Amino acid sequence: MAAHRKSTQSLLGGQAVRTAATLALASAATATLFEGSGHADPRPTAAQVRAQVDRLYEEAGAATERYNGAKEKADEARAAFDRLRDEAARRTQRLNDARDALGAAAAAQYRSGGLDPALRLVLTSDPDQYLARAAFAEKAGDRQAAAIRTVRRELGAIGQLRGESAERLTALRGHEAELRRQKAAVLGKLESARTLLARLTAEERARYEAATAARNASGPSDRTAGANPPGTSAPARADRSSGGARGPVSAPNSRAAQAISFARAQLGKPYVWGATGPSGYDCSGLTQAAWRAAGVSLPRTTYTQINAGKRVSRSQLTPGDLVFFYSGISHVGLYIGGGQMIHAPRPGAPIRIAPIDEMPFAGATRVS
Repeated sequence: MAAHRKSTQSLLGGQAVRTAATLALASAATATLFEGSGHADPRPTAAQVRAQVDRLYEEAGAATERYNGAKEKADEARAAFDRLRDEAARRTQRLNDARDALGAAAAAQYRSGGLDPALRLVLTSDPDQYLARAAFAEKAGDRQAAAIRTVRRELGAIGQLRGESAERLTALRGHEAELRRQKAAVLGKLESARTLLARLTAEERARYEAATAARNASGPSDRTAGANPPGTSAPARADRSSGGARGPVSAPNSRAAQAISFARAQLGKPYVWGATGPSGYDCSGLTQAAWRAAGVSLPRTTYTQINAGKRVSRSQLTPGDLVFFYSGISHVGLYIGGGQMIHAPRPGAPIRIAPIDEMPFAGATRVS
């Protein structure tokens, strides 16, 4: 009887558990359904998309500068490794030449029979000739000893070069790995921006493009006027992005004038991340190329270019100065006066003239 009650309780308990579990799952599914339908994330507005895209482009710009820095280090490591490899090859050739000379001397000594010098003097019919030959042999022995020292020296040098080459190769591989990471970061940011823009309707995309064009074309005095109304075109001054402002270059010296002249000649060319010309540039690639045209060598990245000259305040800016933006020093332009700069903004936006107050100002450097 007790066994029957135990079996019944066990059966009922199992059914109850299964029923409770079924009800709980159904309740959870219902709650999830209602929660999902009642709390779905709203579709972002065009303004929100623009803000997110701007943030992604800023992050892509910072990643681009890190990529440029990693590429510069990788190039330096590769060049150092190649120099060591070439030097090791030259040393190896000298070692082989010295070994060949020692081998020839050994072969000649073997062919002469290797007689004791005193015995050769006794057996010779011309002692004077023998003594002359002995002196020559002594000099040859000195040369042989020098050749042996050369072999030992080259062996040591080659061993050292091989050790240094191994270190350089390890460094090179590390820089190349960092290069791949930064490239993936840039491409990821740009792909996210493209995905966001693709979510806009045709009308929203047109408004976004018009607002971006208005912002890029506006000057310091009309920045607060707001973006163009929906459906209207950008202001007439937008033609500066394709090279409309081509007046005489005003600069404090000839080098700054040359840098500005070069930058103006690039107006309208595309932004290409990681590029240094001539068909496209990123921001620091443009400023580096502009000053190179003036005979000045600048480092590759924004965060090294800012230390390439004398720091100046915003109120002290003169044409030719480098102007930097964002807290991470991730963007740079070439100041041309009147609150304006020439810069390579971002993917999809060509090299253009723009006001320096369109981005958070971080500092300035005078190169010349």
